[in-house]
Amino acid sequence: MAGPVHYEVYIRKTAPAPWSLQMATEDRAHAVQTAEDMLSDDRAAAVRVTKETLDPDTMEFNSVTVLTRGAPEVQRKRVVPEDQAGPRCSAPQDFYAPHARETISRVLEDWLGRNGVTAFELLHRPDLAEKLEASGVELQHAIQKIAVPESQDVGQPVHDLMRHYQKLSDQAVERVVAAGRRNLFPSLEDCSIADIAHRMAGQPDRAFIMGGVVCGALKGLRGGRPRLDRLMDLAERAPMDGAPRAMVMVPIEQLLCEMLGARTSLADMLGPSLDQGASLAAVVRMVAPREINALIAQDPRLALQVPAVDGPAARLGARLEAGHFPLLSAALARMVLRELMSPRRLRPNDAAGEIDILRTLAMTLTVTAGRLLTLDEVQTAFNERSKAIVTADFVAAYVKSCTTVLCEAEALTRLCENVTGVANKRSAARWLSACVGSLRFESEMRAQSTTQTAAQKLGVLAGLQRAVRACGLTERDDEEINTAIGAVGGVVEAEARIVMMLARSPAPLLQKLSVLLRLAAGETAPLGPAADRAKAEAVKLFRAPESRAVLSAAPETLAPLKGLMQAAGLAA
Repeated sequence: MAGPVHYEVYIRKTAPAPWSLQMATEDRAHAVQTAEDMLSDDRAAAVRVTKETLDPDTMEFNSVTVLTRGAPEVQRKRVVPEDQAGPRCSAPQDFYAPHARETISRVLEDWLGRNGVTAFELLHRPDLAEKLEASGVELQHAIQKIAVPESQDVGQPVHDLMRHYQKLSDQAVERVVAAGRRNLFPSLEDCSIADIAHRMAGQPDRAFIMGGVVCGALKGLRGGRPRLDRLMDLAERAPMDGAPRAMVMVPIEQLLCEMLGARTSLADMLGPSLDQGASLAAVVRMVAPREINALIAQDPRLALQVPAVDGPAARLGARLEAGHFPLLSAALARMVLRELMSPRRLRPNDAAGEIDILRTLAMTLTVTAGRLLTLDEVQTAFNERSKAIVTADFVAAYVKSCTTVLCEAEALTRLCENVTGVANKRSAARWLSACVGSLRFESEMRAQSTTQTAAQKLGVLAGLQRAVRACGLTERDDEEINTAIGAVGGVVEAEARIVMMLARSPAPLLQKLSVLLRLAAGETAPLGPAADRAKAEAVKLFRAPESRAVLSAAPETLAPLKGLMQAAGLAA
C-alpha cells in the first residue's frame, strides 16, 4: 500500500533560473491553486506541482508531476565536474605534448612568426619565455582564445578557465626560466651533443634538457634555411645508436615538424621563388627522392614541373629517404594532402599551369602511394581539388587566353582529362559540351579560313574526338560531345564536298580507297555524318565491277587496307 502523500510547489522566477521549492501541502487543490495564483500575479515565470508518495519499504519518495505551467525550461549546458574542469593541460608538463604544442602554435601564431621561432622553442628557451611573459597582452589574448570556446563547450565561467590557464602558463614560464638560471641546458660550445646525450642517460628530465640544448643551438638564427642547416649538423653529430641517439633525434624531429608546418619557413627552405604548387612538388621530391627520380628518368619533362631540392633541404631529403624521421615524413605527406584539399590556388595567376602542376602532383603522389599515403587518400585529395577547377571562376580564367573557340574546346578537353571523380567529370563535361555545341563553334569551323583547309579542319575535329574519348567521361557525356563534334564535321565536309570529289577523282583506286577508309575510320574526319558518307562511297567503290576486276587481279594490294577496313566497320 502507498504511504503518506503530499504535494510540493516549485517555481522559477526567470526562464533560465533553476527550480526552487516554494511550499509543501497535503491538499492537492490548495497546491494547484497556489501555483496558478503565483503565475497569474507574475510572481514566477513558471510553476510546477509534484505529487510525492512515500514508499514504506525504502522510505524514499516517488515523484510524479501533476502540473507544469509557464515559460519552458531552458536547456542548460553540461557542466564538467570540478575534478575534470579546465583545459586538457592540467600541469605545465602537459604543454609539451604534440596536441598542446599545436594549440600553442595556433593561438600564438603571430608572435611566433614575428620572432621566427616555433612552439617547441618557446617551451625550451628561457629568453623566449621571458619575452612572452613581458609582452603581457600577447599571452593574455592567447589564454582568452582557449578559454572562451572551452567555456562555451562545458558551460563553466570564462574567468574560471582563464585563471586556470593563467596559473598553468605562469608555472610553465617559471619552469623554463628557472632551468635557465640553474644552467640546466649545457652549451654546445663547451662539449659535443653526443657527449651531453651520453652524460644525461637515465636522468629524469633528460627529454626537457635535451630539448633546451637543441633549441639553444638555434638561438640567433633567422630564416628556415640556416635553421634547417643547423639541425642537420646536429643530426650528423648525434650518437650512432641506442637511447642517446634517440634522445637527440626526437627533439630534432619535433622541431622539424613545426618548422616545415609553417608556410613561411617552407618557402624559405625550398626557395621563395616557388609558388604553392611547385613547393608541394618539391616537398614530395624531398620526402620520396628515389621514386621521383625514377619517374623523371622515364619522363624527363617532369623535371620542368618538379623543382630540384638542394642545400639543407637536400640533406633532409637524404635522411628522410634513409628513414631517420618517420613522423616528419608522415607529417609532410599529410600537409601536401591538406593543401590539396584546401581552396587555396596552386598557381593563382596561371590557370593552365595549375592543371600542369596538378597532373604532376597526381603522378608523383600515386607513385609514392603505399609508403607514405594510401591510394584512397590520394584519390580523395584530388577529388576535392578537382571541385575547385570546374567552378565558373576557374574555367573562365583557364580559357581566357584562348583566341579561338577551337582552342577553348581543346583546353576544356584537357580539363576533362585531368579532373577526377564522377561528379567533377560531369561538371567538366558540361563545360565542354556547351562549347562544342555552341553556334560559335560551328560558325568558326565553317568559316572560310586562309590558314586551314576543310580537310585540315576535319583532321582537327577527328583529333578532338579522340581526345574526348580518352578523358574517361560517362557514356552519356562522351556520346553527347562526340555527336556534336561529328555533326560539325559533317557540315564542314558537306560544304567542301570532300568525299564526293574523292570518289570522282581520277586518282588510282587503291589511293582513293585508302583516303576514304581513313575518313570512315575517324582518323582524318570525325565519326558522324562525314565518316558515314566516306564509308558509303568506299562501299560503292568496292562493289563497282571495274573495282572488283582490279582487286581480283592483284589481291595482295588489299593487305595494307585491311586494318582501315576493320576500323571503318567493313568486312575485310
